[in-house]
Amino acid sequence: MGGGGSALRVCADHRGGINWLSLSPDGQRLLTGSEDGTARLWSTADGQCCALFQGHESYVTFCQLESEAAFTCSADHTVRKWDVLTGQCLAVYRGHTSIVNRILVVDNQLFSSSYDRTARCWSVDKGQMFQEFRGHRNCVLTLAYSAPRDLHGTPCQRDEDVAGGLLVTGSTDGTAKVWQVASGCCHRTLRGHTGAVLCLALDTPGHTAFTGSTDATVRAWDILSGEQLRVFREHQGSVICLELVNRHVYSGSADRTVKCWLADTGECVRTFKAHRHSVSALKYHAGTLFTGSGDACARAFDTQSGVLQRVFRGHAFIINCIQVHEQVLYTASHDGSLRLWDVRRLRKPDSRRAAPERSRSQRFNNRVGCAAEVHGPAPT
Repeated sequence: MGGGGSALRVCADHRGGINWLSLSPDGQRLLTGSEDGTARLWSTADGQCCALFQGHESYVTFCQLESEAAFTCSADHTVRKWDVLTGQCLAVYRGHTSIVNRILVVDNQLFSSSYDRTARCWSVDKGQMFQEFRGHRNCVLTLAYSAPRDLHGTPCQRDEDVAGGLLVTGSTDGTAKVWQVASGCCHRTLRGHTGAVLCLALDTPGHTAFTGSTDATVRAWDILSGEQLRVFREHQGSVICLELVNRHVYSGSADRTVKCWLADTGECVRTFKAHRHSVSALKYHAGTLFTGSGDACARAFDTQSGVLQRVFRGHAFIINCIQVHEQVLYTASHDGSLRLWDVRRLRKPDSRRAAPERSRSQRFNNRVGCAAEVHGPAPT
């Protein structure tokens, strides 16, 4: 196991904690959303800040970067669209009555989830809401979308029911719901968790949703029938984040571990330890599992052997989000900094074993339920 060494670059322009980090489709830019009410655009080539997005009246909870536009949501109850070249606000999506927690932009549709107990669907171009999904009894935390092309021709499903695709939402009311986007009707309610649903990973080809909860379980669901397929029980604390990779589910927990499960059976095949606090973020890349933790450290594990390859030290508080592009790890923290780390010298996985494929899942995790930030410098 190697030490973290020094970061390649420390970007400390934000004046508040960074809540989310989004990588552009071409990998050339990063978007950060912060407690200071702003978002910033960064170049992955040199780590320089190339745009500042100002206009929200409260902290930015989440962000998504597309090729030509950036999207942010905020505790000010709005979602905003920004021009990535000029920094100009192009549209403000108004309608939610409480904190907007998550957004998802896909196929010229913008989905949003809120503490007002609803999810909504907006036209990206027109800026107008055309569907509201109402039925949860508490905050809607996380969401994922399955497009019509992934659903047509499925057994026992009428094409008109899935014409606009299906939206899956997770809530603090302990349920996940599957919605028909075209009609706004609830297609299925996924009941079984005994605590808040904090995170969600969607296997679109398999029509399967994986949910993680404060009840310390991961559950697999058929989103078409609503059937609970299996329960993954071994964690001793809230499941905070999920990653689905080549029929393996990785779950990060408040119990300070990540577990690897066989998606098709629910068998736990590996446990990644060494964290000194809750696991708050996960990212799979080229045979390596990167984690972020409430202990202010990021870590790299070989997914085949489970070996801890490196600890990245330097942040002062919890790491909220991580991304990897080529040979650079990006970590965003509640300390307000974005750090860039060289991951070229990680120990290579055993070439005699086939490394898992790149993640195909739509993955959304939520920091609600994470333990409090570390008060003080990172452990050495």
